[in-house]
Amino acid sequence: MASDDSGEIQEEKTALINTGSEQDAQEQQGILTEQSGLTLYHWTQSFNSQKVRLAIAEKGLLCKEYDVSLPLSEHNEPWFMRLNPTGEVPVLVHNDSVICDPVQIMDYLEQNFNDEGTPKLVPEEGSAYYLRVQHYRELLDSLQMDAYTHGCLLHPEITVDSHIPAYAATCVRTQIGNTQSELKKLAEQNPELKDAYIAKQRRLKSKLFDHDNMKYLKKLLDELESVMDQVETELQRRVEDTPEEGSQSWLCGDFFSMADVSLAVTLHRLKFLGLSRRYWGNGNRINVETYYERVRERPAFRRVLGHVNNILISAVLPVAFRVARKNAPVIVGTTLLIGILGGVTYLAFLYMKKRLTAFS
Repeated sequence: MASDDSGEIQEEKTALINTGSEQDAQEQQGILTEQSGLTLYHWTQSFNSQKVRLAIAEKGLLCKEYDVSLPLSEHNEPWFMRLNPTGEVPVLVHNDSVICDPVQIMDYLEQNFNDEGTPKLVPEEGSAYYLRVQHYRELLDSLQMDAYTHGCLLHPEITVDSHIPAYAATCVRTQIGNTQSELKKLAEQNPELKDAYIAKQRRLKSKLFDHDNMKYLKKLLDELESVMDQVETELQRRVEDTPEEGSQSWLCGDFFSMADVSLAVTLHRLKFLGLSRRYWGNGNRINVETYYERVRERPAFRRVLGHVNNILISAVLPVAFRVARKNAPVIVGTTLLIGILGGVTYLAFLYMKKRLTAFS
């Protein structure tokens, strides 16, 4: 039975972690997939990238990862547009296959990496568990997470305890304007990709027009209440299915599934955006709250997402270093000038202090 198999796999996974570090466990899990040839192009803060990376981590697959920075517009560069004409992350490359849709990537991983020893995140087709997992995958994957994200960035007044800096709204609006101009320029410079750039420019303009609409955003957030109610009810069923103290279950049964991947990353994003108090907490949807606290302790979750307070730093630092590399002469020159001015100022301060002391 799918749940029994998953339970055994989870026990093996726990045993590995208990006998060594998380890194050792990950390496041992990846032995069977050492020659997988997986390459993932992603960005740390991308919601869809986070889902795919969590699925890869939960399956224990080894995968080369390349960070494609959205703030630096690397996803708009010609090399990436040739890889994925929509200019979106994530993109999975495996042998001769290039998969650009996150749901299709997760299905591909499940279908092609299902040998013994590799955790299964989707039950056997035709089973009762399979239908349940697919239902919640479709329900959660249908959420307009990009609208929630952009909406909360542009309208921080609708959030509580957001982990997004206050200046983000201004930065986002500026970046939107810059991206529109950049795409137009890139279309002129790369005639073979002109149609792809123009199509992306149109999609961006339409999407962000909707995301800046408060009426539209409030409608989506109200609809999310209904989805969270369904999740809360399903989690309550799991509590009733496993009344024994100490026993654990996840969204669709006593196994961690692709539906849990979607739910875990969704809750993480809502927490990051400052929406968690609206959808769980303070006695509201206690099962969702308990689930989120448990899922955060999974080794794969910690490796991929870490703690909410640190995820912004993990995105900002790589960008800062890349900017430094691209503009090394300018930055070095500026830093040197500031250092010299600072040194001169400090010496002048010491000189004046010495003179004043002498006169006193």
